[in-house]
Amino acid sequence: MAEDSYLTIEAATECASRERSSKFLSYIYPVQNEEQIREALEALRKRYFDATHHCYAWRLGPRGEQFRANDDGEPSGTAGKPILGQLLSHELTDCLIVVVRYFGGTKLGVPGLIAAYKESAKQVIEEATIIEKTVDRLFTAHFPYLAMNDVMRIVKEEQPRIRGQEFDNLCTMHLTVRAGRADVVIEKLKKVGASISE
Repeated sequence: MAEDSYLTIEAATECASRERSSKFLSYIYPVQNEEQIREALEALRKRYFDATHHCYAWRLGPRGEQFRANDDGEPSGTAGKPILGQLLSHELTDCLIVVVRYFGGTKLGVPGLIAAYKESAKQVIEEATIIEKTVDRLFTAHFPYLAMNDVMRIVKEEQPRIRGQEFDNLCTMHLTVRAGRADVVIEKLKKVGASISE
């Protein structure tokens, strides 16, 4: 995969499984920040207030540089880690996986727990729609009205997303472009008389 792209999921997805009378409900959410993670966890804790455990793992950032795993009372390393392991092996980021467990009376033991949480996380990932997103750079081009045709030609060729524009004697365009292409686009715009601010 390119340096300036990453994999995440399109929409929240859920699934359920049973392991020796314990019930596992798995949820995966696309998330952008820790606030969204907190909200999703609180909503599940309210909905399944009587569940034994709400174990989870998440990764944030294009390279998954922020991450956390939580066993929520299960023996250390038996729940959060295997869930995080699935996010890592599927190279997913900007995702939260929560596995809600209702204890069914039969202890699964450490290997059994690890397998059950790993399988629950894997299942919900397989149910979800995985999409590729790009890491984008945002910048603003300022240019004289006379340079408009040249700037518009470059915009047409390079296809950055236009987030806003003001046309006057001095024109301004707010652009978003894939990080890997940004320097090329900026260079072309400078050549036709635009000044760039990021």
